[in-house]
Order: sequence, then structure tokens, then C-alpha cells
Amino acid sequence: MSHTYDVVVLGGGTGGYVAAIRGAQLGLKVALVERDKVGGTCLHRGCIPTKAYLKSAEMLHAVRQSGEFGITAEGVALNFDGVRARKEKIVSNLHRGVQGLLKKNGVTVFQGTGALVPPSIFSPNGLVSVMVGDQQELLEYGKVVIATGSRPKTMGIPVDGTHVMTSDEALVRPTLPESVIIIGAGVIGMEWASLYHDFGVKVTVLEFLDRILPTEDDEVAAELHKLMGRRKVEIVTGAAVLPESVQVRDGRVTLQARVGDEVREYAAEALLIAVGREPVTSGFGLENREKVTYTKGGFIEVDGFCRTGDPALYAIGDVAGGGLAHVASHQGIIAMEHIAGHSPEPFDPRRVPRCVYTRPEVAAVGLTEAQAREAGYEVRVGKFPWRGIGKALVEGSLDGFAKVVADARTGDVLGVHLIGPDATNLISEAGLALVLNASAWEVGQVIHPHPTLSEIFGEAALAVEGRAIHM
Repeated sequence: MSHTYDVVVLGGGTGGYVAAIRGAQLGLKVALVERDKVGGTCLHRGCIPTKAYLKSAEMLHAVRQSGEFGITAEGVALNFDGVRARKEKIVSNLHRGVQGLLKKNGVTVFQGTGALVPPSIFSPNGLVSVMVGDQQELLEYGKVVIATGSRPKTMGIPVDGTHVMTSDEALVRPTLPESVIIIGAGVIGMEWASLYHDFGVKVTVLEFLDRILPTEDDEVAAELHKLMGRRKVEIVTGAAVLPESVQVRDGRVTLQARVGDEVREYAAEALLIAVGREPVTSGFGLENREKVTYTKGGFIEVDGFCRTGDPALYAIGDVAGGGLAHVASHQGIIAMEHIAGHSPEPFDPRRVPRCVYTRPEVAAVGLTEAQAREAGYEVRVGKFPWRGIGKALVEGSLDGFAKVVADARTGDVLGVHLIGPDATNLISEAGLALVLNASAWEVGQVIHPHPTLSEIFGEAALAVEGRAIHM
């Protein structure tokens, strides 16, 4: 059967479904093609379920520390079946919500496998073929938004879902391992290290580079490394895992890693591979679109409006190198507004907040201090510790700091970096400062209510000029 749409969105993850809704709001006739469940990786195998686990881990830690608040709690124990049930309930509720939003906005959803059919004299742009069960649907379109996402890298190591896992398998594993080796100390690896440790799992993290969180500010990464070490999480940097050495025998995983001049052996009940994700660019006919180009990392190249080299195709989210759910949704809005003939602001990666939901949390937006110096800025830095914030003492969260990186010549804020309590919720104020090109002085003039954690922004901004009050 044949159908005609203004826009067809391939992929119903965070970017895809948001794009589809925004297109419908703008009066476009939109079809969304999803082979699994709308909501995609973020909702079903990523952001939401992992944060549900992390919240349970946070609560367990808080109850164990309740004596510091004058509360006696006895018989505290982890019920992992209950943790998993809560996670599934949250995911299910949000999934139904996404389905309802798509229906409310008049988006036609095809649940099946979509593929780009090459252009012909009958369809100059081409078609999208969708296999819904054993029935083929042909969708004519004006534009296609590619939102096919990404999948975990495995380093060529066979994944069995029990002893060798990616984050996908870890989220459906019915029991906790007694011990785990995590390959990779990026965002995913460190979040799992944090929650596993709070759940009582012995954790070893192996990182190829000489530091954890390679995309974050040096001082923030060093602080988290120190704090995780204090929690007895073993982190080995400069460790090159030898994939061919991975073996599963008698319910244990063993592997070797080259650390400096020696080869070390590690063993645990489970192995979690957290070395990043790769874009899904094959299996749906994209290879036949010769005008589409790719980055060195294999991501689709797009401009600030998410246009590819093919005038009929846009690409958003992980498949275009976005890497974060909020990037995907923002790009989806930009793409649809551009398709509809509006004039959206082009995507600016420097405005993207980055969040790590470890204990303590890490959040940042803008340039790190090193990036600012490499870009040629004369830099001034303001730092302020949580120990100087009254509300942090009230909450019992004293570790970490806020750091503001500013242009010494203009005073403009170039980047803000947080490690400490509720950092992921607090970072949006810094994001607004970057959107408005605010100076550190202007941020320092904001009246932050007392006592709140947000006061740390004002103090760190004032510290750029050496004017912090409580330090």
C-alpha cells in the first residue's frame, strides 16, 4: 500500500519522536517508522532505566548513612527484584506517555523495519519501504529525517548477556554479579561503577587513557577519580585490554590488560563493556545515497540545521554524532522547523550540557579550561567548594566544587563545571548564561536564594574576579 507524507522520520527514539511531534505541530503530515518501541534507546535501554537504578543506589546509600542525621535504620537490605520492578514500571509509564503524545499530535506510526528505496522517475526523492509483519508499506515523502541512533561497541568481544555484557544486557540481567570488570571510564562506565558499588558489587574499572571522563575538565575528572577511590572502587588508567584474552570459564570472566610495561590479569563474575557507541548507518539503504558523507568516526555529516549532503535527507541525534538524548531532541526540533520553512537557530554544540549521574554527580556546559586555552582565549578561572555552601552541609554533601571558566578580556563565561550534589539539575542555569553570552560578573549579580545549592554559581562567578564571599 502507498502513502504520501511531507516528512518520514526513520527511528522513534528521543530525537525521532520529538521531531515527529514538532513537525505535526507545524502542520506537516508526518509518519514515524520504528522497528521496536517508540522512545528508543534512551527510554528502554539507556537514560531512564539506568537513572532508575542510580536513584535506588542513591536511596540505599542515604539510608545507610541515616545515622549521621540522627535516624536509626535497622535491617536495611537491597531487594534487587524490587529495583528492577520499579525500573520497568517507570519505563512502561513513559512509553505509554510517548505513544499518547504521538497519537494526540496526529503522527502516523508504522511499527516495522524501514528502508530507503533509491530515487526513480516515478519518485524523484525515492521512497521509504516499511515491512510491517509480512506486509509492505510504501511511503512517498518530501523529506526524511534519519534518527536511527546508535548501538554499544563491543571491541569484538562475544557478548553472552550474563558474564559478558554491554549496558543493554546489564539492564535486563535478573541478578547482580558478585564482582564486575568495567572496560571504559567514560560516562557509561563511571555511572555503572557508581551504582554497582552502592549495590554491593566489587568493581574494577579499566581505562585505556591516562584519566577518567576524557571529555570533562581535568580537575573535575581528577576529583571524581579521587572520590571513587575513596569508595574503594578500583580504577586502573593506562590499561589496554587485550580483547582476544577474554575468556569465560566456570562462571568467571578473565582477561588481560597491558598496563605500562606489564601485562596484568583480571578476573570477575561479569564483564561490562562500556567503550562508547557506534552509529546505526547500515541496513536501511543509506549506502545507496551517494551525496551523504560521513565523519572519521562513521557519523553522518550534517550542518547546523541537520541537513546531510543529500537535499532530501536530514539526520539527527546519535547517528549524526550527537551522543546525548537532549541533543537528539533539540536537533529534531531544529530539523523540522527548517523543513517547515522557519528560521531556527542553528545547532551550537558549545551550548550542550553534559551530565554524569555518579555519586557525586558531574555536570558541565561549554569549554573546559584546557579547551579554552587551546582555542586561544586568555582565561580566568573561579572555583568554589561545596564546603562553603550552607545547604550542602545541611544535606551532608561536602565533596566537590564549581568551576567557572571565563574570557579574561571580555569577562564572558566560556564554560561551567560542577562536581557535587544535584549537579545535573543545577547546570541549566549555566546553560542559560552561555545562551545569553553572560559575563561572570552578570552571573554573580543574580540573587540566589539562601540556603540553596544554587548559591555556588554566584560564589564561583564572583571568584573569577577574586570576590567570592564565603571563601
